[in-house]
Order: sequence, then structure tokens, then C-alpha cells
Amino acid sequence: MLTDKTIVLGITGSIAAYKAADIASQLTKEGARVEVVMTEAATWFIAPLTLSSITGRGVVTDMFEPDSQRTIEHVALGEAADVVVIAPATASLIAKLAAGIADEMPALIVLATKAPIILAPAMHANMYENSITQENLAKLKARGFVIVEPEYGRLASGGVGRGRLADTDKIVGTIKQVLGRRGDLAGKKLVVTAGGTQEPIDPVRHIGNPSSGKMGYAIAEAARDRGAEVKLITAPTSLPQPAGVEVIPVKTTLEMQKAVTKAVAKADALIMAAAVTDYQPKTTAKEKIKKDTPELKLELVRTPDILAEVKGDFIRVGFAAESNDIVANAKKKLEKKKLDMIVANDITAADSGFGVDTNKVILIDKKGKVEKLPLMSKREVADRILDGVVGMMGKR
Repeated sequence: MLTDKTIVLGITGSIAAYKAADIASQLTKEGARVEVVMTEAATWFIAPLTLSSITGRGVVTDMFEPDSQRTIEHVALGEAADVVVIAPATASLIAKLAAGIADEMPALIVLATKAPIILAPAMHANMYENSITQENLAKLKARGFVIVEPEYGRLASGGVGRGRLADTDKIVGTIKQVLGRRGDLAGKKLVVTAGGTQEPIDPVRHIGNPSSGKMGYAIAEAARDRGAEVKLITAPTSLPQPAGVEVIPVKTTLEMQKAVTKAVAKADALIMAAAVTDYQPKTTAKEKIKKDTPELKLELVRTPDILAEVKGDFIRVGFAAESNDIVANAKKKLEKKKLDMIVANDITAADSGFGVDTNKVILIDKKGKVEKLPLMSKREVADRILDGVVGMMGKR
């Protein structure tokens, strides 16, 4: 996604400037060419040598370098940029950009580029919430700037409020979302489910499964990066919410069914990566069940079959976690649920399935084509699934 992309990273004089090193590191690791531009004030908080060591490239800190060839650096970088990101962006810089003032390198880059511009503000809560700052941000949003809203938490002043620089994953996720606007799923709406649903026995116990949600989240992020508008309906997980994705939290299968039914109203595809619990207690105890007897008998009933019951004209992709006769069992499920594609996963295979970062799957479409994939990262598997979805969209 980021390989060979030129990302200009502007850093301004906020104490959060030290976090820019993590942003630059993650972008560089993913193959981006990161050009760092710093204000003089930013160098008080983090040394240019730190950023240069991370990116392997020079750092621009002065509007007019001694070398005359670099006096138009802002023009060259503005033209080369695939995206310009200023993180952290101070209230001062935001005010200057809103007024069209460019007396520092990051602001000059913004005026000299036609690339998308992302701002990640960081400042004291009172400064962020001030009506002037909010008006300036509204002006920039109206001009097409993408704002990564700051987070609520402890501030450098010792107080607590909204003003902390957004998490690195959120900033990088927003960059990917912006770069994916022209991807092969641009303008398409995808609904993705993830995680394992939980059916309560009593207020503190439930029937569930060990799904981590990693596969569904990987699909949601991959679809976002290819330009899709994504709704992620997720059962409880420990994963951070992906940036640029509408996250709809649920717990039970019935809650997921209701959310899916509503979300697919205008969807182009539904990808059911969630591990839906097949059975639920017939009754749920309102109070915690005490350990008064040596055994507990539960009467279980089937949960709704979401994928088989949901109505609508969209591409349907299901998953089959199998322990034997993988292809045969997956094909039966594909036909029974009238799917366009099913992703069969051998849960007995090493490094594949629940809780790990890799999967070894078999893709089967409704025409009977079987494609066995080698062990891959779940993100790579996600893109192979989406390749199939894109192909099916082209034939509809």
C-alpha cells in the first residue's frame, strides 16, 4: 500500500513532536519514502538527526538553505508528494494555514502541493476547544483538508482533556485511507463482520469461541485501503479500532444479525468473517449462577444463521472453519447459503486459524473454482479475498 509512495511529514513545535519518530518509522517500514520537514521550534523537541536516521533521508529545517539549489525545496517536495501529513500540527500552524500565511516550511509545502493534506492537531485542551481553533479547523475541512482528531487523555500541562496527538496507527491508517481513494474498490460499500459472538449464560458467563477478530479486521483495513466505504460489525475483541472504518460493536449473534441486516441495505458486498456461535442457552439467568451443585445442565438452541437469512442483492462471502474434509464441507456450506465465495480454513493446521497472525486458506467460488493459498499473513489473505470480490463486481 505504501511502497514507493512519497509522504511529506511536517513536524511543528509541539511537545508531541517526539511521537513523529514513531510515525516516520512505521511509514518507512511499510516501504514509503518519507521526507521530513520541520519548523525551527520542532527541533527543540526532537533532533533532525533522529528523523534522518529513521528515514535514511535528509531533513529540511530551513526555508533557505545555503545551497541555492535548495531555495525552492518546498516546491520540489510539494510536487513530489503523494500525501502531506503534518503531525503534530499546532494551533499556530492551523491558524496560519486558515489565513493563507506560509512563513514556515510545513506551511509552504501545503501551499505548493496538489496532494491530499492531513493534519493531526496536538495542543492543550483549552487551545483545541477554543472557538477560534475550531473555526480554523472548519475552514480547512471545507477546503478538503483531512483532520485526524486529537485524543482525550493526560496532557503535558498535567491536566486531562482532548488535545493529545492521535495514536500512530490512527494517523497511518488515515494516510492509507486517503491514498486508497482511487483504489479498485473506490465508491463501493462493504460490510465486514469480525470476532466471536458471545451468548450469555448469566451476567458473568457466556458461550463463545476463541476468535481474535484479526481476520475480519484485516479485511476491513484492506478494503479501506482500496477505497471502499467500510462498516465493520465486530463482536468483542482486544484489537484497536481501524481508522477510517465505521465500527459497529455487538456481542450476541442476534445483535450481529440486526446490525448486518441494517448495514447491507445499500452494500455492494458482505464478508462474514465473524465466528458466529452456533448455539445459545434457551434461557439466560438474570443473577449469577452459584456453584451450589457439582454440575450444571444447560439447554441449548440454535442461533440465527445470519448469512443464510440476510436478504439483498450483494456479493456474499462466507468462512468455513473446518477440521476435516475441508473442501467438501466448505462446498456444502457455499451451496446451502447461496454464497458467491467461501473461504475454507483448516483449523488443525499449524500457524493458521484462531489467535494467530497468519492463515492458510482455500478460496472456493460458486462456479466450483478451488484455489489453495499457501500460509500467508492475514492481511495478504484479506487482499486475495478482495481480489476475488473485485473480480465478481466487474461481472455483475
